[in-house]
Amino acid sequence: MSLAAPTLAPAAAVKARTSYKAPIAYGVVALLALLWMPLRTPAGDTTFRLSSADDFFQIPQFALAAAPVVWVLVLVAVALAALSFWLTRAEKPVGLWLPVVFAVALVLAFLTFVGAGNASVIPLTSIATGSLFLATPLIFGALAGVLSERVGIVNIAIEGQLLAGAFLAAVIGSVTTSAYLGLVAAPVAGALVGMLLVFFSVRYHVNQVIVGVVLNVLVVGLTSFLFSTVLAEDPATWNSRTELPELPIPVLSQIPVLGPILFRQTLLVYLMYVIVIALQVYLFRSRWGLRVRAVGEHPKAADTVGIDVNRTRVRTTVLASAIAGLGGAFFTVASGLAFGKEMTGGRGFIALAAVILGRWSPKGAVAAALLFGFAENLRTVLGTLGSEVPPQFLLMVPYVVTILAVAGFAGRVRAPAAEGIPYVK
Repeated sequence: MSLAAPTLAPAAAVKARTSYKAPIAYGVVALLALLWMPLRTPAGDTTFRLSSADDFFQIPQFALAAAPVVWVLVLVAVALAALSFWLTRAEKPVGLWLPVVFAVALVLAFLTFVGAGNASVIPLTSIATGSLFLATPLIFGALAGVLSERVGIVNIAIEGQLLAGAFLAAVIGSVTTSAYLGLVAAPVAGALVGMLLVFFSVRYHVNQVIVGVVLNVLVVGLTSFLFSTVLAEDPATWNSRTELPELPIPVLSQIPVLGPILFRQTLLVYLMYVIVIALQVYLFRSRWGLRVRAVGEHPKAADTVGIDVNRTRVRTTVLASAIAGLGGAFFTVASGLAFGKEMTGGRGFIALAAVILGRWSPKGAVAAALLFGFAENLRTVLGTLGSEVPPQFLLMVPYVVTILAVAGFAGRVRAPAAEGIPYVK
């Protein structure tokens, strides 16, 4: 009688342990909101405004009883947190809609809470417009991170690419007195930083995280030196303000609510729309996107079917870096500002957080970047409404939201399998 060897389940068949990190994060935030806002909402109404002066027709301002509205919105958030826990336990997918509705409910509850019994009017359309504007560099940086990491290159240098794009856009725009030429120069600067990244990481197999950190320090040092020695000595020639004009799209820009938010923007924002849609389509619905994702997931298999892995990584990462450089133009020519030292303020690292929170998807990264853009805009909004929140806390808001989002709301995420691993044929 022979004894058969015990059959071992293959590694692929081993069931991954369910992660409850995201449901717990939703639950904690919803519970804190329930204990804080409804019970402390002042008596009175909150007045909202949706229309702007250039709309086709005006939507009258409307006032809502603050306390009941805050209760309803917070309870909606609590219900969504419970739904997230149930879906996770049942091993069903949690769609993008749940975190979006959860965030919108809490944001509206907070704005209603802040404006309760206050003579100020909450301009919802202006808040959304400002959030989109401030999210613009984060979206460009996040798209660059998604594209480069999908091909297997960890792009820690997004901060440096944004700063380089801002610098060259300011210089070229100032010298030529044309903001549009500055906009053209910005992706060139980002691509140059990307070339250095792939030169060391692909050709010489240097650790990609270390290369990215070094490039960030290099760009900060180089731009600061040139700012102090060249731009500051003759700002009229090298660092004058040039601004992209607002380009309202006829008819569309006059649609109430959506018009001012989406169609009353500068050329940079319209380019952002095109790039987001193109990357979402081409990355998941084209042969080029299939090659890119194959190189990031299983480069050896991609090599066996004739794909040049390292060439694909180089070209894709340089393209991604150019996109990040284009986002750097936001800080200078798109905002009508002169270049300043380290003016990107760490937004490249927030963009990396948006990549993780967005699960390496263009549309997910955009949603995460909009959340961070709103968090940054909240500082201005609360100041306008006369909030008693300390200004030091308001400065912390974008970064606190970034930490909480990545630590909790990202849930169980998996980066591309070959990310950060050099490929040797």
